[in-house]
Amino acid sequence: MSIVVRNAKKEDMKSVLALIKELAAFEKEPHAVEVTETDLQRDGFGSHPAFHCFVAEMNSEIVGIALTYMRYSTWKGPVLHLEDIVVSQAKRGHGIGTLLLNAVVKQGSELGVKRICWEVLDWNEPAIKFYEQKGANVMRDWDVVQMDEAAIQTYMSKI
Repeated sequence: MSIVVRNAKKEDMKSVLALIKELAAFEKEPHAVEVTETDLQRDGFGSHPAFHCFVAEMNSEIVGIALTYMRYSTWKGPVLHLEDIVVSQAKRGHGIGTLLLNAVVKQGSELGVKRICWEVLDWNEPAIKFYEQKGANVMRDWDVVQMDEAAIQTYMSKI
């Protein structure tokens, strides 16, 4: 069994989207994915890519992804944000998540970032344990704050 982690290509986005949808189902939000294969191709491979994606292949099949993008911390400076690591449920337990995290940490090191950050659902204990074993600090005293499209529009109507 051969596992290879590499930079994603535009033509990988169909498989990437399938894994994104698998993650949404796992996170109990199967209908929340709005992004399309075309969106991913446009946004990840244009003149100013909005994200970077690694894919993990097992026997030439894409079975995992890690999607990152740059942020800026007012306290630290450049930060790499890990949006998601996804390993197909059928392929977990083969070290694919570790290989993808290795690629992300290497990317952050090469970019000279001050921090790599991401979120994890509080009920996803296997992921929390995985991240803590890798030396990550799961900060349980912080809450994620989001404003969705409808909230943005409501806000805009009041200013």
